[in-house]
Amino acid sequence: MEDSPVLLAELRPNREQPYEWKASCETWSVAFSPDGTWFAWSQGHGIIKLIPWPLEEDLLRPQGYSQCFKVKEVKGHGSLKEKTLDCGRIVWSLAFGSSSTKTGWKLWPRSWHQEVGPPGTLLLLATGLSDGYVKVWNVHTGRVLFNLTGHKDVVRDLSFSTNGSLILVSASRDKTLRVWDLKKDGKMLQVLSGHIQWVYCCSISPDCSMLCSAAGEDSVLLWSMRSYTLIRKLEGHRNSVISCDFSPDSALLVTASFDTTMIMWDPYTGEKLRAFLNAEPQLSSLRSVCFSPEGLYLASLADDRFLRVWLLDVEDPVSVAPVTNGLCCTFFPHGGILATGNRDGYVQFWTAPKVLSSLRHLCRKALRCFLTTYQVLALPIPGKMKDFLTYRTNL
Repeated sequence: MEDSPVLLAELRPNREQPYEWKASCETWSVAFSPDGTWFAWSQGHGIIKLIPWPLEEDLLRPQGYSQCFKVKEVKGHGSLKEKTLDCGRIVWSLAFGSSSTKTGWKLWPRSWHQEVGPPGTLLLLATGLSDGYVKVWNVHTGRVLFNLTGHKDVVRDLSFSTNGSLILVSASRDKTLRVWDLKKDGKMLQVLSGHIQWVYCCSISPDCSMLCSAAGEDSVLLWSMRSYTLIRKLEGHRNSVISCDFSPDSALLVTASFDTTMIMWDPYTGEKLRAFLNAEPQLSSLRSVCFSPEGLYLASLADDRFLRVWLLDVEDPVSVAPVTNGLCCTFFPHGGILATGNRDGYVQFWTAPKVLSSLRHLCRKALRCFLTTYQVLALPIPGKMKDFLTYRTNL
């Protein structure tokens, strides 16, 4: 087993307002901006903190469990300043989206031209609320750009396309997903129906070709991001599927369930490649799962109060750390750090494996960014190499 994650810092809300601490104080979602310059923290009571990243070095260092910092005391490097966003409702989901002025600048709404921050990039934060609204904020100015309406219940998850198109997908307890085009003034492009229970999570593949959604039923749906039609249904879990994420090369999909298992799938074929059982020290429902940025590790949070880090080809976790009442986790986009949020509104930062990827993995990742499984299988190469490129074996 590798070294356990080490706690680097813990941030707690500075609740000077007369809030009831145990009511609506959960951190349901945390997120890093794609470029790693901002950290968004839903700290309960409808409040989001936007914190410049990285934190000051004297705060972000191994320190055990004895120290924590109230958020008003925390500073980041550089000229960026912390922002507080008041959403007015409980925040259930967060997602960053960005677009460069080099891509389609003239096609943007004229009102956006003054919203662009340095260096020529529009950085947005979408927030999913308890009343079914999606508020979209300009991170540079801290202003609301859009109030997206249509959902009839809690917006449980959000996912932006990574190609700069500012296509946003929202998943709701109203059993639907909605697709929005923010470059067209927040126009709703499509309503996706197919789930029979609350939709818990959604994830757009990094190549922007597929959308995964998972709900209270025990199946996962894969949709085309080109035609917005259902591609296939993935069956294998035995209880609600609560979290999902694509690998950085879009070749793999991982799902986590209340049935205590994570399943790794080939999204192109629907094949179940591997299952990870959350068995030690006891069987426990999962809450969150995510891929590391280089695509070699998974991180998971479960109701047994443990954070686990897994290698893709090893059935047991390679490292474990105690996390009280964890709800969500995410990797820093450049690796080396994991962020977790919990039911008390706290966020913790942990060391994460930061590895130098092998040349074999880098080649596989580069190929799989533009080759589907079927295209790999059609290549005139040895079978062992095909198995490696499709993650069936690790050679």
